[in-house]
Amino acid sequence: MTHTPTAQTYLSDLTARMTRLFEINGEAIGAAAAAIQRTAEADGLVYVFGTGHSHTMSEEVHYRAGGLALTVPILATMTMVHEGAVASTAYERMPGLIANVLVRYPISARDILIVVSNSGINAAPVEAARYGKERGATVIALTSVEYSTSAANGRPRIADIADIVLDNLSPAGDAVISLPGTELRAGPVSTSLGAALLNAVLAEAAARLQGAGTAAPIYRSANLPGANEINQALVTRYRPRNPHL
Repeated sequence: MTHTPTAQTYLSDLTARMTRLFEINGEAIGAAAAAIQRTAEADGLVYVFGTGHSHTMSEEVHYRAGGLALTVPILATMTMVHEGAVASTAYERMPGLIANVLVRYPISARDILIVVSNSGINAAPVEAARYGKERGATVIALTSVEYSTSAANGRPRIADIADIVLDNLSPAGDAVISLPGTELRAGPVSTSLGAALLNAVLAEAAARLQGAGTAAPIYRSANLPGANEINQALVTRYRPRNPHL
């Protein structure tokens, strides 16, 4: 048997945090799912925004098998890591920048804006949360309450602005594994926890829609029978309002 104690410790830690997600977030998950249900019934949209690695949450839910088709990712190259990771870190901290990105998306009072930020304090996500509130949208923060609390030092957090807060339970600094003989830590957990929490909310919302007699707009995996027809109908419906389809 391969000796991999650090990998086992990491996965055990991640599993423990994953198990606690509902315990800590049960009420918030219900509130978020109810808000998404109302938005879907009003033919609104669920916008998802994040910078750096947090932007992957917006792609996680976009055009995803088993996902709700009313989700719209907010994507801006300058705040993502694939073309300039160092620059993206600078941009996400730069005040006054993100409104020029968000104006591309007609966020309104019938919509939801999910703002994802692990530390929850950088200028771009904070200003995005305020932008959503100004337009009357329901704002949901997906963040680490522990990390943002320790890092704030009097600065505003997305958790202070949002209507609903989902706590991904990641620690300050994100990484959970202490490396022997050093202060370094490895093994980030926020992406795994954030994706699980976000998909839990969307699954709950889809189930509530179906239970209320409203067909949930769910994409099917392209290799399943009838998927092409179902998915094309959803693309036709949402493409005029989703610039990334």
